[in-house]
Amino acid sequence: MAKDFLLGCHWRTAQPWEKTNIADLFLQVKESGVFDYIDWMPRPDIVDECIRCSERYGVPIHTGTFQYMLGRDDALLELDMRNAVRAGLKVHNMMILTYGADGHEITDDEIVFCYLRVADLGARIGVTPAFEVHAECWSEQFKRVRPVAERVRAEGVAFNFTMDYSHCIFKIENPAEQEISRVREDVDAGRVVLDPFAPGNLADEWLGMNMVIFAQFRPVAPNGPPNLWAIGAAGKPGRGIQYPFLPPRPGEFHSPWHAYKLEASKEAIRKAMRYHLTHAESPLRFVNAEMINLPDYGLNARYSIFEHNAACARWIRATWAQLKAMHAAGIALEV
Repeated sequence: MAKDFLLGCHWRTAQPWEKTNIADLFLQVKESGVFDYIDWMPRPDIVDECIRCSERYGVPIHTGTFQYMLGRDDALLELDMRNAVRAGLKVHNMMILTYGADGHEITDDEIVFCYLRVADLGARIGVTPAFEVHAECWSEQFKRVRPVAERVRAEGVAFNFTMDYSHCIFKIENPAEQEISRVREDVDAGRVVLDPFAPGNLADEWLGMNMVIFAQFRPVAPNGPPNLWAIGAAGKPGRGIQYPFLPPRPGEFHSPWHAYKLEASKEAIRKAMRYHLTHAESPLRFVNAEMINLPDYGLNARYSIFEHNAACARWIRATWAQLKAMHAAGIALEV
């Protein structure tokens, strides 16, 4: 039987008008009763306060995420890794931006070199790095993931991957977003499959590479509505990489809501759980509820982001319990 993963909550759940502080965030996670830990890579100026709150409320910080620009943030990346060890993180999840400090597009060589460097440092100081599939990052060009992973493995180093499949699902039936990922023609020709229900999809490919150490669950809708209540970096509404998990109350969401549009997101995380349950070698250790308050996601939403994250966590726990019971009973799981 596969080991249970730990279930976390991203820290970024408060809206600008919600007065909160670091202690409040830890207490909220504690009192919810549905999370094992909080997901947070504290910035250097608040890491001591986060450590104090973690100890005070008994809420560990097992994973944490931050984004880095090569050529600008190299020293920050190392500082964060060392602070991650201080804060007790097990996995430091890294989003490496598509472009470097001088404006050039980061090459696979640079990604591989960066990964090998942080893997070496992590092994020496006691934290595991992982690279994430994420918008605005090198991995948004989905076809780059496998070659980079294989090159790292060729060096005798495990490639740890964070699968946030929301960044694939919201591009389904969205040609403009597929162009950003440079897969539009491949999707049209069936060479790249985004739909997690369809054979040969990217979720199955990445899970089958046995490298998903961390899976993040953010509900999105295929070709979902942009975030009409927030302006993104391009001066346009946010890209729509978040969709309410619970039926929004009147006035809580800017667009029509339909429950069936959540099914692709649910299937992607079910796939991660089924794979973990049926493969003894699965490296999956953490799963996260990842609804957040940034412009491309849920900034200025009128629904409670934390309430929706807690609902996601309850659904994940119930689904995992059901899958384990089926597996124990000898009922074949669709993998």
